[in-house]
Amino acid sequence: MMRHYKAEITRDGRWWMINVPEIDQLTQARRINEITEMARSLIAISTGEPLDQITVDIVSIDVPGMGNIQRSADELVFMREQAAQAAKKAQNMAAAFVNELTAAGIPIRDVGELLHISPQRVSQLANT
Repeated sequence: MMRHYKAEITRDGRWWMINVPEIDQLTQARRINEITEMARSLIAISTGEPLDQITVDIVSIDVPGMGNIQRSADELVFMREQAAQAAKKAQNMAAAFVNELTAAGIPIRDVGELLHISPQRVSQLANT
């Protein structure tokens, strides 16, 4: 049965301090990508639970003078994902529209001017 724990992270000098409130224990990591494994190892050692039965949710990453940077990081990741989805949708719509326009006999240069893209890009889109 999986056990879920929370980890609260604080920057202290060159280290990330990892607090696991459920077991009232601390450990540290040098890099953010080490935090989850370090927390899981601490929990396994402290509780005797199998490592593969432990999950850790990082609830906050506090940096002195900046506060909780986790919220801003999560928001930026979400915005980038949304932007990538919007770009993919725009790409698909542009390709379909270019094909419609060129099939209707509209010259590639005119399609490029209409969509504010180069004639070369129109040709690329027409071939997708």
